[in-house]
Amino acid sequence: MRIREIQFNDNSQIESVIKSIFRELQLPLTGTVYEDVETTQMFESYQEEKAVYFVVEDEGEVKGGSGIKVLDPKDASICELQKMYLSHEIRGKGYSKQLLDICLDAAKSMGYKQCYLETLTELKTAQKLYKQYGFEYLETSMGNTGHSSCGVRMIKTL
Repeated sequence: MRIREIQFNDNSQIESVIKSIFRELQLPLTGTVYEDVETTQMFESYQEEKAVYFVVEDEGEVKGGSGIKVLDPKDASICELQKMYLSHEIRGKGYSKQLLDICLDAAKSMGYKQCYLETLTELKTAQKLYKQYGFEYLETSMGNTGHSSCGVRMIKTL
């Protein structure tokens, strides 16, 4: 198992991982990354400056990933932790923490001052992890993510 930056050839695999998790956990499909056009072209979506997406790979097979990108171009000091999903066979083995560490380190090195995220209310384990890392709940959303079904918003100072 290794964590590395996304490559073009990873697009279909990470899309499949993300969408299968939504079906597996019976999560809402509308107003989420499930219908986000970026999910179909992840490599291309993270080629802009101050953006990066990492995948967890096992012998050529992508098992999950997470990335960061500027939340709102008008305020380049805040990034968003995006599309952090792991396939069922690697959950609970520490890869979420590794991805979060790598993403937060990358955010700091890119000069971000805060990291924002949105998640689904149903994803209690993810929320617990984010709280352990110092993320705090917000009452309202920030930016224009288009993820209207994500009822949980959190932020962390880097």
